[in-house]
Amino acid sequence: MLRRLKTIAARAGAAVMIGLIRALFGFLRLLGPERSSDLGGWLLRTASPLIPVNRVALANIRAAFPGMDEAEVRRIARGAWENLGRTAAEYAHLATLFDYDYLNPDAPSRVEVEGIEHFIALKDDARPGLIFSAHLANWELPAICAQAYDLETTAVFRAPNDPAIAAVVHEIRSGAMGGLAAAKQGAAFAMQGVLERDGHLGMLIDQHFTRGVVVPFMGRPALTNPILGKFARRFECPVHGVRVIRLPNQRFRLQLTPPLDLPRDAAGEIDVQGAMAMMTAVVEGWVREHPEQWLWMHRRWRPNMISAAAAEAPAVAPSPVFKAT
Repeated sequence: MLRRLKTIAARAGAAVMIGLIRALFGFLRLLGPERSSDLGGWLLRTASPLIPVNRVALANIRAAFPGMDEAEVRRIARGAWENLGRTAAEYAHLATLFDYDYLNPDAPSRVEVEGIEHFIALKDDARPGLIFSAHLANWELPAICAQAYDLETTAVFRAPNDPAIAAVVHEIRSGAMGGLAAAKQGAAFAMQGVLERDGHLGMLIDQHFTRGVVVPFMGRPALTNPILGKFARRFECPVHGVRVIRLPNQRFRLQLTPPLDLPRDAAGEIDVQGAMAMMTAVVEGWVREHPEQWLWMHRRWRPNMISAAAAEAPAVAPSPVFKAT
């Protein structure tokens, strides 16, 4: 009986929380994308010194940029919190945030796209493809862009820890994106199925992965999910990077790279660890260019979890080479 009451109470609590989050998103929709972005950015930027995980962000920035002036370290951290607040508030507007028209690229729009020809080529090449990205600016926009131009893409995502937030975010993502695959046990089989159907996978590769391969990132070894490298090796398909840059006046720029020329082993097959090191090197370049737009609060580097596998990591990440198209 007590267990049943606890279950009922938990479900009721979740329902109330979902209702509150929906109401909050409804309020943000009434504000419009610009004002809600400004509000979310201001709230987190202002509150950031009081948030315990801000210490992680500051430590990460100091380690990535040794010798940087402390005022600049704190400026980057505040900017990262502002970007996170803006991104969170912009979830209420994901269905309408992307307004770029490649048939009329000079028309006024909130979003501009560089490399749209690569999106079009991926759509028309009748083969699988892989797209990697990172938690920069509003990282949800590339999947929305793919959906807008009928590029069959499945976005691999990690659900928020809070079930109520996860439920509402999934509702919003489902209405604005194409396929979605949760990063959980067994997801690799679903991802493989997408590629076997000549579909495309999009994935963020800039977070810690306990069972990953060791690659250099921002001057330190980091564990990275190797699955895109494994799929690239198995399917011999193009691999592109895509990033989002937050511009002034609540605008964005998406940049899709040409396909990478990934390193190969002695047998001529794509080297998984080298491939992940090259993709990570691209991400590092993006982060160094706009450090205030990256998610520094994540515990990306965990030295105590890096074992003898570090000895096999490339001493220096391969320099990114792009194939001509």
